[in-house]
This record gives sequence, C-alpha cells and structure tokens, in this order.
Amino acid sequence: MSVELITVLMFAGVFIGVFMGFPVAFTLAGMGLIFGLTGWGPMVVPLLASKTFGVFQNYTYIAIPLFIFMGAMLDTSGVAETAFNCLGYWMRKIKGGVGIATLVLCIIFAACTGVVGASVTAMGLLALPAMLKRGYNHSLATGIVAAGGSLGILIPPSIMLVIFGPAAGISVVKLFSAAIVPGVGLGIMYILYTFFVVRLRKDMIKDTFDYESSDFAEASLLKGLLALVPFLFLIVAVLGMILGGVCAPTEAAATGALGSIILALAYRKLNWKTILNAAVSALKTSTMVYFIAMGANIFTAVFFGIGCNFVVEKAILGIGLGPWGTLIAVLLIVFILGMLIDWLGIMLIIMPIFLPILNSFGFDTLWTVMMIVVMLQTSFITPPFATSLFYLMGVVPPNVTTGEIYRGVPAFVIIILIMLVLMAIFPQITLWLPSRI
Repeated sequence: MSVELITVLMFAGVFIGVFMGFPVAFTLAGMGLIFGLTGWGPMVVPLLASKTFGVFQNYTYIAIPLFIFMGAMLDTSGVAETAFNCLGYWMRKIKGGVGIATLVLCIIFAACTGVVGASVTAMGLLALPAMLKRGYNHSLATGIVAAGGSLGILIPPSIMLVIFGPAAGISVVKLFSAAIVPGVGLGIMYILYTFFVVRLRKDMIKDTFDYESSDFAEASLLKGLLALVPFLFLIVAVLGMILGGVCAPTEAAATGALGSIILALAYRKLNWKTILNAAVSALKTSTMVYFIAMGANIFTAVFFGIGCNFVVEKAILGIGLGPWGTLIAVLLIVFILGMLIDWLGIMLIIMPIFLPILNSFGFDTLWTVMMIVVMLQTSFITPPFATSLFYLMGVVPPNVTTGEIYRGVPAFVIIILIMLVLMAIFPQITLWLPSRI
C-alpha cells in the first residue's frame, strides 16, 4: 500500500469514525494501530505503548486537573454569583448593562477556569435568566453567554495552552503571555458589540431597558470589593507567578487550587461535598483530555513514521499558494474541522503536520500558534459540533429554541475573524507581551 493511499485512508478513517459517533480518542488510536500494523507490522506495538506512556510522563500536563479544580471550586464557592450581582447592580442604568456585566464576568471567570464547560454552564445558569427577564433577544443573550464563556479556553491559565506548549515545542509561559492581549481583546470587542447593537437595533431588548427592571440586590462598593478583589487577587497571583518566573505553570496551578479552597472557606461554602464535586469535575475533564492526547500521540507517531507528513507537505507546497495563502488555507482547515470534531483532536493533529510547513515560510512560531489558537475559538460556537452551544442547551429555559441559539452565533464568529485580521496586520498584539517577559 502506497504512502499516499495510507495518508488519505488515515484522514478518512478519522472523519468516518467521528461522524459515526465513536469517541475521538479511540478513533485516533484505532487508526494509528490499524495503519501502524499495515505499514510496519507487529513492531509498531511497543512504539505505541511508549507514546502512550509519554503522555503520563509529561510534567506540564499535571497542571490540567489542578486548573480545572480551581475553576470548579470558585464556581461552587458563590463568589461568581456575588460578583455578577454587584456588576449587574452597578450597570443597571446602562442599556445592555446586564449583557455587558455578563461579559465582564466571563473575562474574569475565564482566567480562573481554563475550560469552556465550567464558564458556559455557570454563566448560563447565572446570567441568562437575568437577561431574558429584562427582555433581551434570545439569540443575543445566548450568543453573549456562549461566546463569553468560550473565552475560558483562551485567556490564561488555559488547558488548551498547557497542551499546545508541548505539542508545538513552545514554552507554556510564552503562550500564556501571548494569549492575554488577544483573549482580553476579544472580550472587549464582545462588550463593544453588545453596547452598540442594543442601540442600533431596537428589537435586541424588546420589552424594557435594564434600568426599568433592576431586581439585583443593592450592592455597595464594599460588597463589590469583597466579591471581586479576592477573585482578581487569585488570578493575578497565579498568572503573576507564571509570567514573573517565580514558578512553572504546574506549581502555579497547585497554588491556585489551594487558593480556591481558601476562598471557598472565606465565603463559608467549603465542605466535603464541594471538594468532592470539584475533584470529580477535574477528574472527568482531565481524563478525557489525557485519553485524546494518548490517541493523538499514537496517530501522529504512525502518521510521521510512515512518512504521511511528507505527502501532506508536498501536496500543500505543490499548490503554490505562497506563505500567506498557505496560512489562510491552514486557518480555513481549522475553521472547517472546528465544525466537525473536538478542538483537542484538531490541535494535536494539525500542529505536528502543518506547523513545520508554516515555519518553513519564515512565520514566527509563537505568532502562528496564536493565530491557530484564536481560530479554534470559533470551534466552540460553530454548529454542528459546537461545544459551548451543547453546554448552553442543557441550561436554557424551555422557551429558548435551538434555532435562536444558533442565530446568536454569527456575529461573534465575525468578531473572532476580525481579531485574526488585526493579529495578522499587527503581530505585536501577540508578540509584545512575551517580548517583555
């Protein structure tokens, strides 16, 4: 069997397996094993076992369950609810103020969770009913929660970046520093969109303005500070230790997990049930991540070992698109794959295959990785495989339809694409902060 045919069959096998409903991890591992046996024979088995064990030897990956635990503890401590009530009360007289308060809290909460599920679910339960009660258009309200909640995978500390670092051969500290400006910038662009759209389109808040229906408990400055300052202090402490070189991401994640326990204790929400729920949440999510990482390692080991990467490289370079044309083609592939499979599978397949090709054109590796990372933001909100929308569907009221949720997506996808254009024109959006670390 020729290398070209194996290349096509490996990709086809992954897509068919995913579309048939097989887990991404086992689909990737299965394709690697099948074509490894076809291309190499039984000698491939020890190699695949070694690649699997290599995932567990990766010290950086220990940060994943710790960051997830930190976010889960903060979610159950009640600090997010108190902070949202304070922000909502302070912005109650601004048209669109509750939506803006939701996005502000999404930016803050994103720097604590590292995963999308926790952010979207928490904001869906907390902020969505408040917006719907004030007459927000259903599509706008769900779009705000889905897009804002998805920032949790981009703004550091993020498990996406923790995994991207070893996969791309880049320091996780550099990735964290590179993602801060694009991540917060996206959040600010979402806020500006919300601020202007409710003024340009009268149907966005149909019944009453926010200040005509302000049922938030009165929030004094002291109450707001008590809710927000510990929240922000923990974020700054964790990121400060990483970016300041005090400790590695894994140790900082452990510090953040301990800090979240102390915060829960301070808010009198610490009990064995809270700790158990946070631990189980961390276990479930991190186990899924580890399985996909193992499957992708097996797939790419066989893919590269047989020489399929050279087939892909030759095909792309043979088209003659040039540096920018190739970059756009890769980003388009990431965008399309984001509609079909999980971001982790995309990342662990795309990075080893396409990053060397883009590097050969002279693109800065850190900048290229961040372009792909930001494009992956669309994968959480673009149907049919839209993780954020799936989480949101589980918590929306019965009167909100799936069609309304989908209609809230396009505007935020366009904003993400605008951010990519800005990053292409002004690379320092990504590269300035890492150069100062």
